[in-house]
Amino acid sequence: MAIYIKLFEVLFPVFFVVGIGYYLGKKNPKIDTSFITNFAANVGTPAMIIYALNPTNISFNVFKSYFWYYLIAIGGFFIIGFVFLSILKTKDIIRELPPFVMPNTGNMGLPICLFAYGSQGLGVAAAISALIILCHFTLGVFLADRRFSLDVILKSPPFYAIIIAVILLYYEIKLPVFIENTTFLLMYATIFLILMSLGIALTRLKVFSFNKALFSSIGRVILGPVVGYLLIIYFNLDGFAAGALLIQCSMPSAVLTYLVGSMYSPKKIVDSIASMIVVSTLMSFITIPLVVFFALKYFN
Repeated sequence: MAIYIKLFEVLFPVFFVVGIGYYLGKKNPKIDTSFITNFAANVGTPAMIIYALNPTNISFNVFKSYFWYYLIAIGGFFIIGFVFLSILKTKDIIRELPPFVMPNTGNMGLPICLFAYGSQGLGVAAAISALIILCHFTLGVFLADRRFSLDVILKSPPFYAIIIAVILLYYEIKLPVFIENTTFLLMYATIFLILMSLGIALTRLKVFSFNKALFSSIGRVILGPVVGYLLIIYFNLDGFAAGALLIQCSMPSAVLTYLVGSMYSPKKIVDSIASMIVVSTLMSFITIPLVVFFALKYFN
């Protein structure tokens, strides 16, 4: 019974806040979320990275290990995406790969890992999320635009936050209390805002091809955790870190893939990405509780 109570404690806050966003988005379709996007990108996410990736929560060796484990997972996601899109006879496979390759490890993964495993789980989840953030502004842009742009990552505040956090981890430099308290407050504010913005986004993104989106979403939210579990078995991982890895592999497609795609890809591609984000997110409301239950039971 205790594990069911823990599962409820982990998932209820996340889904409840997403629900608030969905309600507000339905009530006011013209609600402006640009503030949330700008705040999260320029202030909240950097603060979250610096707070989560500090020597109190995670060691440099654990950060390095799970950074590489998830890089291998991304390779698995690539293969799954290529196979699924080939079966669907997609004309532009390259541009439609991002929602397969880059899960929503930030908006949903971080708070779920935080509530499931505390600050240590947050540290592992943040190591994985840092990799996905880098991928959005490098690999994501490359896939969407079919060319690499260094300017995008150099203008990204989270990129510099990751560098600072890695330096702190490597030299085991603890944050001054006033910085720790400030980043702590900004982190929780950001988690609330981005979960709410996810709910709002679900009221705006439309499903243009349900059958295609449903089939593609299977590759994201069902085969994703399978990739994570295979990594856990192969590398003989255990404990909360393995659980955080499994949870992060099970996340739906990231909303940021839609934003990047809308900047660099044709509308037809963007519509397909939007469809997969909506359907995979809705499916994840069923699959994530199952994955978190498994993680809490076997990796604690």
